[in-house]
This record gives sequence, structure tokens and C-alpha cells, in this order.
Amino acid sequence: MNRLISIELQKIWKNKASRILTLTYFILLSFIALIASIKFDIGPFKFHLAEMGIFNFPFIWHFNTYVAAWLKFFLAIVIVSMMANEYSYGTLKQNLIDGLSKKEFILSKFLTVALFALCSTVFVFVMSLLLGLSFSSYTQFDIIFMDLDYLLAFFVKLTGFFSFCLFLGILVKRSAFALGFLLVWSIIEAIIRGFLTFKVFPNSNTADNIVQFLPLESMSNLIVNPAPRLAVVKTIGNQIGIDTTMDYSVHYSAILIVLVWTFLFVYFSYKLLKNRDL
Repeated sequence: MNRLISIELQKIWKNKASRILTLTYFILLSFIALIASIKFDIGPFKFHLAEMGIFNFPFIWHFNTYVAAWLKFFLAIVIVSMMANEYSYGTLKQNLIDGLSKKEFILSKFLTVALFALCSTVFVFVMSLLLGLSFSSYTQFDIIFMDLDYLLAFFVKLTGFFSFCLFLGILVKRSAFALGFLLVWSIIEAIIRGFLTFKVFPNSNTADNIVQFLPLESMSNLIVNPAPRLAVVKTIGNQIGIDTTMDYSVHYSAILIVLVWTFLFVYFSYKLLKNRDL
């Protein structure tokens, strides 16, 4: 297993574009800490994000994982490029000639995907812990480690998304087309959601119950938008008559759906590679 991961990491690190994108991704993750420095005063109006409670435990686990998840597209480029380069440079065929089986090849890619997700999760955990200890109004031990299931959801979300990118990279063979397909698929899911919500089931939750099984939608459902949880947003919502009450928790049914999609993406990646004439 270590050998397989080592092979993939060497390929990524020796590719200049992949190396820069990977470093950029983790640098941008650390920029979440800069949100604490956003502060300006306009007369009697004072705006300081850190004082709004976004870095309070346990809310910080929800907020940081939600924000960090938006940066996953940088690693998505690395992953689809990783597969495209295998075809462009002929390293896939060479690996198979050198004795690597197709199953081991796919396993090496998935392990790399899981490693990226794990490193991202650990990075967000450490950064969130440091920010919380610096700015949180609540530092009791039991409060600090509440809601850590957001980190589990974050890891599952990244693993599922990167597995999808891996599948697209094998399916399409070209990184630009694979990323284009990803964009098109997200639009297709949005159209399906809109059609079911406004045309087929306008007065019920049936549309939500159906689209929760779509791949990108299921990943999105793992960590919902945390903004309405903030006291200032709730206050504004109450003043203008908007209900901000909703379920923000991590649902293990959603985790299960994403895990199933992850398995399917990896399985069909293997089937594609197995049946393809290289």
C-alpha cells in the first residue's frame, strides 16, 4: 500500500502544475484564518467577523468545513490531470508493463484521493482548533469537541468528490473535458432539482427526498450553509420575517449515500480501465 501511494505522490510532485495547485490549495485553506482580521467601522456601525461568533466552539467546526469544502476544486484539477497525464505520457501502459495490475493501479489512485481528503481534514482540524482557542468565547473541553462529526462529513465529502473526479478522468481521458463534464453534470442536477421542485412536486418535500440521492447533491447535503446559525443573521431574519430555523446537523444517512457513490465511482473506474484497450 505504501508503495502504491509513493508512486502516485512522486508523479504528482514531479509535475509542476500539479505541485503548484496542491500547494495553492493548502495555502488557501490557511487563508480562512484571515477572516478573523476582517474589521471595519463606518460611524456607529462596527463590523468584525471574529466577534460575530464564527470562531466560537462548536460552531467553528461547521463554518470552517463548509468554507474549506469550496476549495476542493483545486485538488479536483490535480486529480483529473493526474489521470489525463497517465494517458498523455504513457505512464499507465508502462506501469502495467512493469507488473502493476489494473486493480492495483485504481487502488493507488483511490488511496491518493483518500490521502488528499485525510490531509485536508487534519489541516482544517488543526487550524480550526487554533482559531477557536484564540477567539472562541467557550473553551470548555466538552464544548470544544462537540460537533466533530462535521470533520467526518468533510472527509467523506472530499473522498466522494475526488472519487467522482477520478472516474471522470478515466472516462474522458482529457482533464479539460473531464472538468467540463463535471460542470455540465452540476447543471443537470440543478435542472433536475428545479424541475422536481417547481413543476412536479411544488407543495411537498418529495423533490428533496429524491434529489438527495444524486451524487453532487448528496455531497452538498453533508454540510449545509452555516450562516443562518449566526445570532446576527437570526436577528435580521426575525426582523424581516424570514424563518432561519432549519436542521444543520450531519445526517449519517447522507454519509451512507455518499459512501455508496464513492464505492460506485471507484468500481466503475476499475471496470472502465479493465475493459478498455490500452
